[in-house]
Amino acid sequence: MAASYSTTPLLIVLLLLLLAAAAPSASGGASLPALPLSTASRWIVGADGRRVKLACANWASHLEPAAAEGLARRGVGDIAARVAAMGFNCVRLTWPTYLATNATLASLPLRWSLERLGMLESVAGVRVNNPALLELPLIDVFREVVSALASKGIMVILDNQMTTPGWCCSRTDGNGFFGDKYFDPEEWLKGLSTMAKMFKNTKNVVAMSLRNELRGSSQNVSLWYRYMQLGAEAVHAANPDILVILSGLDYDKTLSFLLWRKVKLSFTGKLVFEQHCVAAEWDLDWAIWALQGSYYIREGILAYDESYGLLSWDWCTARNPSFIKRINSLQSPFQGPGLPNSREPYRVMFHPLTGLCVLLTSSKSLDLGPCDEAIAWNYTSTYELVVKNTGQCLQATSVGESAKLGTDCSRSSSKWHLISNSRMHVSAELTRNGTRVCLEASPDGAITTNLCKCLSVDPTCDPESQWFKVILSSKGLPNGLSILQLPSIEPWSPTSLSS
Repeated sequence: MAASYSTTPLLIVLLLLLLAAAAPSASGGASLPALPLSTASRWIVGADGRRVKLACANWASHLEPAAAEGLARRGVGDIAARVAAMGFNCVRLTWPTYLATNATLASLPLRWSLERLGMLESVAGVRVNNPALLELPLIDVFREVVSALASKGIMVILDNQMTTPGWCCSRTDGNGFFGDKYFDPEEWLKGLSTMAKMFKNTKNVVAMSLRNELRGSSQNVSLWYRYMQLGAEAVHAANPDILVILSGLDYDKTLSFLLWRKVKLSFTGKLVFEQHCVAAEWDLDWAIWALQGSYYIREGILAYDESYGLLSWDWCTARNPSFIKRINSLQSPFQGPGLPNSREPYRVMFHPLTGLCVLLTSSKSLDLGPCDEAIAWNYTSTYELVVKNTGQCLQATSVGESAKLGTDCSRSSSKWHLISNSRMHVSAELTRNGTRVCLEASPDGAITTNLCKCLSVDPTCDPESQWFKVILSSKGLPNGLSILQLPSIEPWSPTSLSS
C-alpha cells in the first residue's frame, strides 16, 4: 500500500495550567457533531465539513486503582453532566496499557481493586454513589464511563498515559520511552489495537492519543518515527473512523523534528499532533488538566487534592466558578471551515484575566463584555486597530483616561504595537508628549490607557489587567455589524445538577 503523510500537522494543546476556553452550557448536554471526524488542513472537521473544535477536560483513569477518579464521590452520570455544564464537548480519558493487555487486571472487580490498595472508604463511597459499578470488572467500569459521557453528548479521546497503573510522569518511572522497563513496544501496540477494536462501534469515541509525554534518557527521534508510525497504523487498522493523535518528545514539548521529516502513513485525513503547553490564543483544539478534584490515591497519599482540578475536592462544585466563566469564550471556534456566515477574517480583542472581550456600549464607551458582542477589528500593516466597516480607529488620549474611537488614524496615539515578551501589552505613544501607554481594563471593565507595567521580568508585578490577545476570527457578523457572534452562554450553577 502506498505511503502518504499529513502535510499540515494539527495540534491539540494540552493546557496543564489554568487557562481560558468555552461552549454552550446545558444540564442535558449537547448532541454529538456529524461523525466521524477527520482533518482538513489545520482543522478538525465533522462529516459535514464543518469545523469541530475539541474543548476537552482530562479525566484521569490511569492511576493505581485503574478506574476513573471520582466514582467514590459522585455518580458517573452526574460527573458527565457537570462536564457538559462547564461547556466542554470532550473528555480526554486516560488509561494504562495493562488495562487492555493484562487480563487479570482488566477482569478485577472495582471493589477488589480498591480493597487491595486499602481504600475501604472509597469502596463505601462507590457503594453509595455508583452501586452498579462496584462489582464490575475494571474494563467494564471504563466502558460505563464512556457510555455516561455519550449520554451527555460528550466526545472521548482515549489517551494512553502509562503502561503500569500509577501517577505520570517521571523520567525514571520505566514508562517514559520505547524499550524502558515497563514500556515494551509490542505490548503497547497490542494494547492500542485492543482498545481501538473495543470502541470501534462507540460513536462518541472520536480519537486515540497514542502515548502521553514521552520522556527519559533513552528517547530519540529515530525510534519515535518507527513506533509512532506503527502505533498509528495499528489503531487505524482496528478502527479507521477515529483520529490518531501523536505526542512529541521531552514531555510532549518538542515536535520540531517534523519540520525535516514527515510522518508517513498508509492513510490520510486522520492524523493529529498534540503538544503540551500553555496557549489558547491560536484557536486550537485543547484539553485542560484536570477535571478531577481529588484522587483515590496519588503518590501514596489517600484522597489527594488536585490543585488544578476544575471540580472541588469532593467533586460537588466548581473549584473556581469564576475560572469556568473565564474559559468561556475559547471553547467555541473563532475560525475554520463551515462556520455560520463565515466572512473575511477580522480580529477580536480578548482579555484573558476576565474571559471577556472589548465591546462598544450603548453610550459609545469601550468596555469589557461578552464576546458575542465584541467589536470586530482590522489590525492594519501600519498598526492601526480599525473597527470593521466603520473607518474608526482606536485612540489613546492621556494617562488614566478612557480609550476612544476616532477618525484620525495617522497619529502615534493610534499606532498600537504588541510589546513585551508576552506580546499581550497593546501599546501606543501619546501624540502630545510621546509617553508610552498600554490598554488596561479597570476593575469596572472600562478600557483605559495607563503607563505600561511589568514589561520586564518582575515576579512581584501583576500585568494581567493590561494583557489582551488580538485573536483572528472569521465568524459571521450578524446583519453586517462589527461584533463577533458566539452562542449565548448561561451561567453554570453547581447546584443545578445534583444527583
